[in-house]
Amino acid sequence: MDLEVKGVAASPRGQAELSSRGKKLSQGWKQATHGLRPADVPCLDLGKLGSSDEEDGDSYIPYSKRFPRIGPPDSSSTVSWGTPLQTPYAQHHQIQQLARKHCQKKMELSLEQKTIPENLPSPTDKYKLKYQQYEAEMKEGYKQYSQRTAEKKKNNAQSQESSQRTAEKKKNNAQSQESSRKTAHKKEDVAAERRKQTVVEQVMVDQLSRAVISDPEQSTNIGTYQRDRTFADLGTAPLRFRKRTLHETKIRTRSALTENVLSNKLRFDGRILSRNGRDACRELIGFFFMYDTSLTVYEYRQFGKNRTNALPFIQKGVYSHQHGQRKGQQYDLSDFYVGANLTFLSCNLSLPESIKQNPILTLRVTNIDEAAMDILKTTSVGIKQDITQQEIDESRVFKVVQGILKEKLSKRGVRVVTGLGKYFRELDRKRDGAFSKAVFKRALTVFHLEVPEKDFESLWLILDDNCNDEVDYGEFTRAIIGEMNEYRKAFVRKAYMKLDFNKTGSIPMVDIRKCYCAKKHSRVLSGDATEEEIKSSFLETLEDACSNSGEVSYCEFEDYYEGLSIGIMNDEDFVNILRNAWGI
Repeated sequence: MDLEVKGVAASPRGQAELSSRGKKLSQGWKQATHGLRPADVPCLDLGKLGSSDEEDGDSYIPYSKRFPRIGPPDSSSTVSWGTPLQTPYAQHHQIQQLARKHCQKKMELSLEQKTIPENLPSPTDKYKLKYQQYEAEMKEGYKQYSQRTAEKKKNNAQSQESSQRTAEKKKNNAQSQESSRKTAHKKEDVAAERRKQTVVEQVMVDQLSRAVISDPEQSTNIGTYQRDRTFADLGTAPLRFRKRTLHETKIRTRSALTENVLSNKLRFDGRILSRNGRDACRELIGFFFMYDTSLTVYEYRQFGKNRTNALPFIQKGVYSHQHGQRKGQQYDLSDFYVGANLTFLSCNLSLPESIKQNPILTLRVTNIDEAAMDILKTTSVGIKQDITQQEIDESRVFKVVQGILKEKLSKRGVRVVTGLGKYFRELDRKRDGAFSKAVFKRALTVFHLEVPEKDFESLWLILDDNCNDEVDYGEFTRAIIGEMNEYRKAFVRKAYMKLDFNKTGSIPMVDIRKCYCAKKHSRVLSGDATEEEIKSSFLETLEDACSNSGEVSYCEFEDYYEGLSIGIMNDEDFVNILRNAWGI
C-alpha cells in the first residue's frame, strides 16, 4: 500500500490529483464553517499541497492537533500517512458536529441574554404609557398577592392558635369538671361520714343515759353505797353517805354500761324495702352490739337547711328473724352483710303508719363497716357463717328461673319490668302488694315470661313460706327477674331524692322534663340520635309505666332503672348513665 501511494505522489499526474483533492477539501471546509468566527475555526493552508514539486519537501503541519496531518509521506511516517485516505468523510462529520454544538451554544446565549437589535426604533409615548400602566398593574397585583399571602399565613396561624386555645379550653373544662365532680364526691363522702359520726355519738349518749335510768339499783333500799354506821344516829351525815336517788344525783351502779363496752359494735347502713317513696328513701343507720347481741336502728333526719337530728327508728333490743328459713332465730354477726334482709314485726315497734300497713318490716343492709367486722370476727368465738343446704337449693332455683328469662328480658327489660309494675298496681285493690298464685301465672303469660311448671312450683314453695297462698309482688319479681345490686340502687335512690327534695314520695312530670339531660347520652355523642329524640323516648317510656301521667312515684322510677339495669353488665356504665342524666 505504501509503495502505491508513493508512486502516485511521485508522478506529475499524482500531484495534480492530490491538488484537486485538496481544493475539494478546502471548498467543503468553507461550506461547513460558513457563519463561524475565525477564532473558532482553525486556519487551513492548502497552498503547498498543489505547488510542491519536490518529493521530499516540507510536509504540511496542521494548525490544530485535533485534525489529522495531510502531507507528503516520508520514510518516518508511513503508518500515519495511510489514514488521510479515509479522512475527508470523517472530517466532514466532525466539522458538522462542531457546527451544531456552536449553534446550540449561540442559541443558549441568545436566550440567556436579552438581545436588542440595533436598528429597533424607540417606543412611542403611547406604548410607553401602556408599559407604565402594565408595570404599575403588575406591581399592584404582586403587592396584593403578597398581602393576601401574608394574610392567609396570619389567618392560618391565628386559626391554629385559636384551635389550640379551644382544645386547651376543652381540656381545662374537662379537667375542671372532673375535679369539681371529684370534689363534690369528696364533699358527699365527708358529709356522709359526718352524719354517721353524729349518729354514733347520739347512740352512745342515749344508751349510756338509758342504762343508768333503767338500772333497778336506783330504787333499791340497799345500794352500792350504804350509810356509814358511825353516822347512823346522825341526821346530818355527809351527802356521800346518805341514800341517794335518781333525782338527787347520778351514781355509778354495778350493771352500768361503759363506753368501752358499747364501742364493741358493728355499724351498718340500711333501707326499707317498700314501694312507698317516703319510706324507701329514709336514711337508716343501725348498730349491732356484741356484748348482748342486741341491735338498734337510727334515722338521720334533716329539718330545714341547718337543723339535723338522729332519732331512734327501732329501739335497742334483742330481735329474731320473722321471715324465711331462719324464722325465730336471733340475729348474730353472720346475719350482717351487704344485701342481707332483716325482718321485724311492725306491730311491736313505734313506726309510721305507712310502714305498719305491712305486718312485717324488712330492712336491706346496704353497707357495713368492714374494719369493725374484721375486728369482731377475730375477737368473737362461735360465730358461724355456714350457708345451709336449704339456702343453697333456694339460690339454685332462683338462678334456674332467672336464666330461663334472661334472654327474653335482655332486649325488652325496661318495657317488661315497668309493665309488670303497672299491671300489679292496677290489680292491687287492697294496697298491700300481695297476690295469689293464679294472678302471678296470668301475669307471666300476658308478658310472655312463661316458666316451666316444675320450676314455678318450686319457686312458689320458697316464696310462700307462710302457706297462705299470697306472695308480695316485690319478692316475686326479685325472684323471677332478679334485682340490681346495692351499689346501683344507691345511685337510683340518690337521683330520686335529688328530684324529690321535699320527701313527698312522688315527682311531678314537669320536674322530670326540666331535670333530665341527654347531652352526654352515648347515642347522642355518636350521632345516631338527637338529644330531643332520646329525651322524648325516655319520657314516653316513663309515662307509659306511670299510673298517673302527671307524676312519677318511687316504685315507677325504680322499675324503669331496674329494667334498664338488666342489659348493662358493668356497674360504672350504669352509674355514668345516671350521673349524666341527672347530674349526681
